[in-house]
Amino acid sequence: MKELFDGVETVLVIDWPNKEVPELLALAGFKVVVRGGPGPEDYSGFEVKNGRVVSRHIEHPPECAELVYSYRPLSELSQTITAAKQVHATTLWTQSGVTSDGQDDRKGCWLSDEALRSARNFVESAGLVYITEPYVGDAVRELMASR
Repeated sequence: MKELFDGVETVLVIDWPNKEVPELLALAGFKVVVRGGPGPEDYSGFEVKNGRVVSRHIEHPPECAELVYSYRPLSELSQTITAAKQVHATTLWTQSGVTSDGQDDRKGCWLSDEALRSARNFVESAGLVYITEPYVGDAVRELMASR
């Protein structure tokens, strides 16, 4: 799992399945910026202060983020790629929130073969590395345990 985060200093989070995502990323030492709404100033920074994760409104995206994590429907993939390109990201990590049996699950990462193939082609044609699994929270926990 460690290789998923090689070279990553800043993560732009576009929505999340639960607050543990930006909190774990901050605890792992990443600079975390969350896009929390549709407005141009709907951004918050997550950081660790005195051993606790705190957030503050920052009103703008980061200038650069190596990784963009998105918990948005694939129908919004074009907008997510645009956001990734604007922050000069190299990697886009999406999460479906669905299990292989079609159930909603905040940690679910399943996509049909066709949806995965189509999304991967779209993201990679934009020059980005594409990750869809594992659940980002599990990957960050494993990263932290390996340090």
